[in-house]
Amino acid sequence: MDTTANAEQQQYWNGPEGEHWVEREGRFDAMLAPFVDPILDAAGITDGTRVLDVGCGNGALSRAVAARGGIVTGVDISAPMLARARERAAAEGLTVELVEADAQVHPFSAEFDVVVSRFGVMFFSDPEAAFANLARALAPGGRMAYVCWQEIFANEWVAVPGAAMVPVVGLPTPAPPGTPGPFAFADADRVAGILSTAGFSDVTVEDLHLPLLVGGGLDVAGTTAFVARGGMGRMFLAEADEPTVDRALEAVREALAPYATPEGVRMGSAAWLVTASR
Repeated sequence: MDTTANAEQQQYWNGPEGEHWVEREGRFDAMLAPFVDPILDAAGITDGTRVLDVGCGNGALSRAVAARGGIVTGVDISAPMLARARERAAAEGLTVELVEADAQVHPFSAEFDVVVSRFGVMFFSDPEAAFANLARALAPGGRMAYVCWQEIFANEWVAVPGAAMVPVVGLPTPAPPGTPGPFAFADADRVAGILSTAGFSDVTVEDLHLPLLVGGGLDVAGTTAFVARGGMGRMFLAEADEPTVDRALEAVREALAPYATPEGVRMGSAAWLVTASR
């Protein structure tokens, strides 16, 4: 693996969080499945398109690219997630090249037609440098298409369980604005500015509001457990004793109950669909 500029994220995604995503791969993939086609449609993936999937994780988007005939390389800093991605691609008979590397600094050849990402680009310590590096990975005339989350309060699937826990455990210490993390690109103007500084043109940032099944199709109790074991749940509940955790999760169950459907707990989401050209 090449030298990483994102040591904290490397440690995070090669530790319990990476294992969490591997263990619940099916749940996350089902939950985030609605975002795959919008990315690939915006990117214009066809037979022979050379594609770089940034933050590919367990490889769902990379496999979808390959299924459309794209020639795909997935890059991620998480060794356990890449191992699962290799297993899944082999099991499905798909050709996917997978590289353990930090996309902010990895010396890509200028060979890709498209860069794509499904919620994998918000974790760079220096976004301008990272996107400049991704621009260099594109052949002349290349393009980019990715999704990132809008602000927390616009995302019902996060805001509702979070608000339910606050009266019980209080607010966790917020990260400074722009800190790498799931909601680092909530500001559309910041996103456009970063890409322009990095050398992209024709930047568009479009609203994308899609309902999703939190936890990928679980009942209310299962969805509550999914939330509790995820990053938000651990952040809220890390310092709480067992009775307090129980009260907080009961509040989450009550908050999620109105969203229950026969398919699972269905809630609103808010993302940006970002496209740009080199």
